[in-house]
Amino acid sequence: MKRKIKDRVTGFRTKDGAGVNLVRVLGHNTIETFDPILMLDSFDSTNPDEYTAGFPMHPHRGIETISLVVRGHMVHRDSLGHEDGISDGEVQWMTAGSGILHEEKLPASDRLLGVQLWLNMPKKDKMAAPEYHSIKKNDIKEIPIDGGILRLISGNYKEYEGFKGKYLPLDYYHIMLQANNKFTIETEENKSVLVFLLSGDAKVADETISEKTAVKLTKGDSLDIESLNEDIQILFISSDKLDEPVSWGGPIVMNTKEEVQQAFAELRNGSFLKEKVEY
Repeated sequence: MKRKIKDRVTGFRTKDGAGVNLVRVLGHNTIETFDPILMLDSFDSTNPDEYTAGFPMHPHRGIETISLVVRGHMVHRDSLGHEDGISDGEVQWMTAGSGILHEEKLPASDRLLGVQLWLNMPKKDKMAAPEYHSIKKNDIKEIPIDGGILRLISGNYKEYEGFKGKYLPLDYYHIMLQANNKFTIETEENKSVLVFLLSGDAKVADETISEKTAVKLTKGDSLDIESLNEDIQILFISSDKLDEPVSWGGPIVMNTKEEVQQAFAELRNGSFLKEKVEY
C-alpha cells in the first residue's frame, strides 16, 4: 500500500538565538501529528548578517538535536567539553538527555543551507547521560539511486547502515534528485514518516509540494517522490511514534509541567547538569 499525504506544514520566517534568521516548520502546534519529531528549523541564506550572531550557550533536556549542514559551517561547543566544527554535508547529533549546555556558532560562508531537528526521547530515557557525536562526510554513505544520490545520515537503507542513535530508531536520508526523475522508497508500514522539501518543489505521493514544506505520510509500505523541472533536495525521516505526553518549555521537553518546572529550578540553583566534567 502506497503512502499518501496526511498533513503538510510550510515554514514561516522568524528569528531565534541571538538573531538568526530561519524558517520554522515544525513546533508546538505539530507535536501530535509529527511525533516523535518535535521541531524542524531550516536555514537558507546567502547573507551572513542574517545568521552569524549564532546561538549562544543555552540548555537542553529530554531531546536529541540533529543538525545537518548541507552548505556552510557550524561550530558546536558544550558543557561536556566538546568543541567541533561541521561543514558541507556533515551532521551534529547531540543527546541532551538529563541536561547539557551548548552553543552553536555559524561562521560566514557563501550560503548557509541546512536543517535542525529535535527528536523526542522516550519518557524512560529522558534523564539518560548526555552525549555528542559528529557525523563527518566519510561516515555518510552516498548511494546511487534512479536519477540521483541518497546520502544515508542515520539508520538503514536496504543493505546499508548509517549512524545509530541509542534511544529511537531514525532512518534519515538526504536525497538529491535530478530534474524529471521519480524515486520510490520502500518503508516499514507502521513507521512515522515525514519528508521535508529542503530545496525545490516536488511531487510527493502524487501531490505537488512547495519548497520548505514538511509532509506527514499515512501508513504504507512505499512512498513515491518525483522531481519536476529542477534538481531537488529532500530529507526523508522515519522513526517510531511515541504516543507519550509532551510538556515543552523553551529548550526543555519533558512529559509533565512539573518536570519542566523542576528543570528550570535546577538551572537557577546550579544543579541542572548531572554529568560533571573536570577540565
